[in-house]
Amino acid sequence: MYDLQEHRVVAQRLRDYEIVFILTPEANEGEVEAAIERISSFVTERGGTFGEPEVWGLRRLAYAINKFMEGIYVLARFSLDASDVLELERSLTTSEDVIRHLVTKTID
Repeated sequence: MYDLQEHRVVAQRLRDYEIVFILTPEANEGEVEAAIERISSFVTERGGTFGEPEVWGLRRLAYAINKFMEGIYVLARFSLDASDVLELERSLTTSEDVIRHLVTKTID
């Protein structure tokens, strides 16, 4: 008997990525943790893995983004199916607390 769920697992090819996102400088520690948790949940709900994030803290921006000259930088590594990365980027683009993000595929 053909098992659709098993086929999805085989068809799903996890790839390794890094994400750097910048939160508004107005975000407090709880809001930073909430943003990290939101991204982590997105990845794990879709069968991916999410590594330990590195919060780089408040840093000066090279140019103003949404009238902000500083932002809170966060780096995280995760594994996810390539088709789900586009959805993640769309959700980050519409997020009010994330002022900029960059997802890159890591090369082993």
